[in-house]
Amino acid sequence: MRRTETLSHARRQSLVDFALDALREHIGAGTWPVGSRIPNEAELGNMLQIGRNTVREAIRVLSHAGVLEVRQGDGTYVRSIEDPAVVMRTISRSSLRDHFELRAMLEIEGARLAASRRSPRDLRRIESALTARGECNAADNVDAFLKCDAAFHLAIVEASRNGALIQLYRYFLGMAQEAARSAMIEHGVAEPGQRLHARLFRAIEAGDVAHAARAARAVLRPLIAAFSLVEKNVPSNGRGRAPDAGMEAIDLR
Repeated sequence: MRRTETLSHARRQSLVDFALDALREHIGAGTWPVGSRIPNEAELGNMLQIGRNTVREAIRVLSHAGVLEVRQGDGTYVRSIEDPAVVMRTISRSSLRDHFELRAMLEIEGARLAASRRSPRDLRRIESALTARGECNAADNVDAFLKCDAAFHLAIVEASRNGALIQLYRYFLGMAQEAARSAMIEHGVAEPGQRLHARLFRAIEAGDVAHAARAARAVLRPLIAAFSLVEKNVPSNGRGRAPDAGMEAIDLR
């Protein structure tokens, strides 16, 4: 691609980004409420002082993201105030403690639902993932270990039979793994042991909803407590485990 073509492409992309930001701002401010029809391409082009092709590209991006819905012959309507891409970027920039607290919310509820809805097949999958996790050694290969750990927790969430929760957890899982990797490598935080994970499986196997929630909470409590101390620059208790603190806000009973 020649330099002039490269500059032209860059300028066009910057205009599309400008259009995206402007449309998101109007939608977020309530200029066009959910369910309402937005101005047509020509009107938006005049309003933003950009070409119709640029407007069309911005609408295409937001339609793909689920923010807008294009109805042939009728116009373009607002489907959602939030752009998932923006939401996920915001989450990705959150602190490690925030990541683990969000992970705890999803996994605690997933464990509660799994305990009451799991099938024999679900239990076999969870137990198999638990065994595989126990055979992985974080000291040998952190990434392989985190993959095994993620497979165990995903198997539990999938046993919840809640489609929305499953999709949200899958969407979040990559960032959760990256947060765990950073915790282990950069901050020296130890991943909760196999015993706590086995206790979680047994609670789900027994169909004990309350025990499953407590067990899921116990798995992540030391990690969240450790990051509470890191953020406050408070030294650990010297016993290889942070005190059980920082979980009150997500004590889902």
